[in-house]
Amino acid sequence: MATAGVQEVRVPPLTSTSEPPSLFDGTTRLYISYICPYAQRVWITRNYKGLQDKIKLVPIDLQNRPAWYKEKVYPENKVPSLEHNGKVLGESLDLVKYIDDNFEGPSLVPSDPAKKEFGEELISHVDTFTKELYSALKGDPIHQAGPAFDYLENALGKFGDGPFFLGQFSWVDIAYVPFVERFQLVFADVFKHDITEGRPKLATWIE
Repeated sequence: MATAGVQEVRVPPLTSTSEPPSLFDGTTRLYISYICPYAQRVWITRNYKGLQDKIKLVPIDLQNRPAWYKEKVYPENKVPSLEHNGKVLGESLDLVKYIDDNFEGPSLVPSDPAKKEFGEELISHVDTFTKELYSALKGDPIHQAGPAFDYLENALGKFGDGPFFLGQFSWVDIAYVPFVERFQLVFADVFKHDITEGRPKLATWIE
């Protein structure tokens, strides 16, 4: 699925031996891990809104993270986190909304009341969706995961004015896509199963 944004040079992640940046110097920093799906949500948001020059990306090596990150930046010691206006915020979906509300760029929440309400419903379901799929991997994956992917297929048919959950690209797509992409690869590589089979809307959305 195209999530907009431009190609950028990936700098090496900071490790336990890395010096911290000049913290709380007025620079807005997004701390991520390149491989973390939760961090990817906020990374997509930053790029989609064209904020590459406004929000500096700071990758962290989660297997060898610097002590100063927990001590001086984010006591939760996880990613993503956002350093902005002298404070540090966390939780991926909260950060998606925060960036959408506080920075310029195309809005990720539609103004249409029906779409906004349905979007909230889908957001409230995303944790259930991921839990169902992780549970399915421990049992009969293809059979058990079917209803979760059917839920997405049905949701994608709600509005007919675009290929995304709310018609146009929104925070709902950002919430789901890092996980769907990963599960698609796992099901294809490990179980030789195409999750888009019989789900044309899901196939279009992923593309």
